[in-house]
Amino acid sequence: MHIAFDPGDLRPLIEHVVSETIERLESERAKLNGRLGYSEPEAAALLGVERHVLRDARLRGEIAARKIGKRIIYERDELIRFLRKT
Repeated sequence: MHIAFDPGDLRPLIEHVVSETIERLESERAKLNGRLGYSEPEAAALLGVERHVLRDARLRGEIAARKIGKRIIYERDELIRFLRKT
C-alpha cells in the first residue's frame, strides 16, 4: 500500500520543532554566556559528551582543568581549544 502525501504538509510541524529547539538552545546559551569557567557536568554538556568522557580526557592530560574547593572547573578557552584539537 502506498500512501501519498504532500511534503509541504509537514512544514508547520518542522518549523514548530525547529523554533522550539532554537529557543531552548538560546535559553541555555544565555545562562552560560559570559562565564569564565564551567563545572564538569556543564562543560561536558557544552561539548556534547558524557561527563565520564570529559573526565577521562582530563585524566589523560588532553584537557586542562582546575580544582577549586571540591569542584573541577574547566575554563571556557580550554574547552574551545580541546574542541578544536579533537
